[in-house]
Amino acid sequence: MNWDWDKLREKKEQYEHRQGGGNIPKPPQMDEVLAKFKNFRFPGGILLIVVLFFVFFGSSLFFTVGVDEVGVIQRFGKYNRISQPGLNFKLPTGIERVTKVKIKRVYKEEFGFKTTPAGGSRFATDSEDIGAALMLTGDLNVAVVPWIVQYRISDPYKYLFKVKNVNSILRDMAEATMRTVVGDRSINEVISKREEIAIAARERLQEEMRQAETGIHIVTIEMKKTNVPEPVQPSFNEVNEAVQEKEQLIYKAKEEFNKAIPQARGEARRVIKDAEGYALDRVNRAMGDGARFTSVYKEYVKAKDITEKRLYLEAMAEILPKIGGKYVVDSDQSNLLPLLNMGQGSSVISGPGKEGDKK
Repeated sequence: MNWDWDKLREKKEQYEHRQGGGNIPKPPQMDEVLAKFKNFRFPGGILLIVVLFFVFFGSSLFFTVGVDEVGVIQRFGKYNRISQPGLNFKLPTGIERVTKVKIKRVYKEEFGFKTTPAGGSRFATDSEDIGAALMLTGDLNVAVVPWIVQYRISDPYKYLFKVKNVNSILRDMAEATMRTVVGDRSINEVISKREEIAIAARERLQEEMRQAETGIHIVTIEMKKTNVPEPVQPSFNEVNEAVQEKEQLIYKAKEEFNKAIPQARGEARRVIKDAEGYALDRVNRAMGDGARFTSVYKEYVKAKDITEKRLYLEAMAEILPKIGGKYVVDSDQSNLLPLLNMGQGSSVISGPGKEGDKK
């Protein structure tokens, strides 16, 4: 095979020309790099150190506190002051240190259940949380009482320096308080009066937190659905059904009682009022008759003959219209038998042997 050396030489020259006129740069060697690094000198080294110093300490002189928090400043580890929201100044790091505490945020502790990320809730599976929810009621029944404690930090100084591990203290006291409140009530009260229990537990827990100087304010205690343990749930439901049936019968009996008793009482009052009215009428009539007889007697004493005639005439005027047939007989008449067949009319006999006028 014969090579065309002229063409090869021409291509080589073209390649070298494209690479910079034939001067192909070589990569730097390690020895050269180390030599250049050893001989390097920072320009203005002192000035750079001063700038770094001020940047480091200047960033620790100023700090910002959010609107929902305060800054607790310690000087050499000892409490010094509290900084309010906004831009604040402190001594450099190593002298003063700031700890930010959110005083407007509402924290919560859950007992007996855990909130899922999706926003729901489920009963806890840990033995510790299950034990916190199991409580003995006043009537010696076991209840599952899940609840939530919501609180805020009211005193940052006490919260940071008075008590170690405040959250643990809060959980222990909350559990003890709830057991005390539930232990004073029956199982039915624990199930039906959750709001009342929550209010009593909040007041009691707040007092415990105040005495312990935790710097915590209890906002509210929210009671979740209270129930009995699952193994005894069927028996408990039967008991509730029996109690409800009993109450239903009692309500029906009270309803009948409320219908019958008021009616009987009303009838008794009516009879009593009627008797009182009758008695009052009789008394008034007797008093009126007595007064009338007294007045008549007074007139009789004044004029006996006239009064006797007037009384006689008044009595006759009242009696005669009420009787049927009347016979007026002369005192000298000896035999009345013939006169009895005169019919139903009235007869007046003027004397013996005389014909009477029929009226």
